[in-house]
Amino acid sequence: MVKELRIGDKRFQLGKKTIVMGILNVTPDSFSDGGEFLSVEKAVEHAFQMEKEGADIIDVGGESTRPGASPVTAEEEMQRVLPVLEQLVGKLRIPISIDTYKSRVAEKALEVGASMINDVSALRGDTELLNVVRNYDVPICLMHMKGNPRNMQVNPTYKDVMGEIIDFMKERIDYATSHGVKKENIIVDPGIGFGKRTGKGVEDNCEILRRLPELKKLGLPILVGASRKTFIGNVCGKNKPLPVVDRLEGSLAAACMAVLKGADIIR
Repeated sequence: MVKELRIGDKRFQLGKKTIVMGILNVTPDSFSDGGEFLSVEKAVEHAFQMEKEGADIIDVGGESTRPGASPVTAEEEMQRVLPVLEQLVGKLRIPISIDTYKSRVAEKALEVGASMINDVSALRGDTELLNVVRNYDVPICLMHMKGNPRNMQVNPTYKDVMGEIIDFMKERIDYATSHGVKKENIIVDPGIGFGKRTGKGVEDNCEILRRLPELKKLGLPILVGASRKTFIGNVCGKNKPLPVVDRLEGSLAAACMAVLKGADIIR
């Protein structure tokens, strides 16, 4: 059981305080805040505001992974995130995570001063990313996703959603550690909203939250990101799904449930 998580020069004692990861999307098309922080000035201002409000980590992303999102090139992603990172590193008092599955983007971000990688592909999107994680000795979050952002919500099916997530994570952890990644550098994310069924009476995401203690048995830190996602609109809407702007209360409830069930990091 991993008891401490090292991110940059910070040491987080797991189980004592929930770690809050603030989201900074430098994208035009993220589902919640796409386009709000495209300018470097606005992005930097928002990062400092999140730090002031209590965030423990800032997760910077330059490519939307919402359902149906189109990929961007590594060059475009770097053009979005690197100027922001350059303005934040050395000024923020909290670590910065780079939300990417591309090795080139991750390595450049780490060179600038990021301290963690948040990879929605769980090391399946770019085989070179594993070498970056190993060489820089940084934490990486491995997320479960069925398919990819373009097709993940096209009729996903499960016989046992948490069982499949656990089997997936065991395989990914074995893959990473067998190639030199330290186990204490691995964080697992069940991938709320990523290739999960929601609506029409089937809620994989709620089942994942309820069964989070089963994932805890892997002995690694758990990250949960449920903020404003589609299932919250479906569960909380009376006659129709709630729009994104009305999902705050449901997001807070989901975060509370995740913490009660063992989540270490809330994104």
